[in-house]
Amino acid sequence: MQILQIISSARGAESISTRLSQGIIDKLVAAHTGSTVVVRDVATQPFPHLEEAHLQAYFTPAEGRSAAQQEAVRHSDEAIAQVMAADALVIGVPFYNFSITSSLKAWLDHLTRAGITFRYTATGPEGLIKGKKVYLAVASGGIYSEGPMQAADFATPYLRFMLGFLGLTDVTVARAEGVKIPDFQAAALQKGIDSVAV
Repeated sequence: MQILQIISSARGAESISTRLSQGIIDKLVAAHTGSTVVVRDVATQPFPHLEEAHLQAYFTPAEGRSAAQQEAVRHSDEAIAQVMAADALVIGVPFYNFSITSSLKAWLDHLTRAGITFRYTATGPEGLIKGKKVYLAVASGGIYSEGPMQAADFATPYLRFMLGFLGLTDVTVARAEGVKIPDFQAAALQKGIDSVAV
């Protein structure tokens, strides 16, 4: 099994979402002997936010791209190749202001390419990335899986929709939540890891 780990936290070794991701990966590697892990840290090696040059390059046939357009499309091609090569994705999702990090959004923007990772059909859009398992390692200071703040979780529903749009519909969400709440913080990480069956 080839596992792609996406790190999107800016907290380095202190990141709960990254530690939760690693706990999930450890389980996957233990269950699938010979697995390999490819790590992409979009916080320290960010994808550029989309600009006009990227969009022009995407919609120019490959054989007609200028050198500048070839460079503009490079990040997107790289993101897509890494995902296509993986059997499973483990995506670290820290809550930043109730949503995902801008670095994770930029990665998704480069991954979403008409005609390559999705296409429009007469019956609606079809995702073209199929047959892969996705784990979302979600870390938050508060409790968002239930209770009065559940409606403020703009990260998990968005990711489920976007990944599903691309064809990635087999998604498991693991949560280390309440990491800033005294009664929850001590057990939050292990509870999130334990919630995942591989």
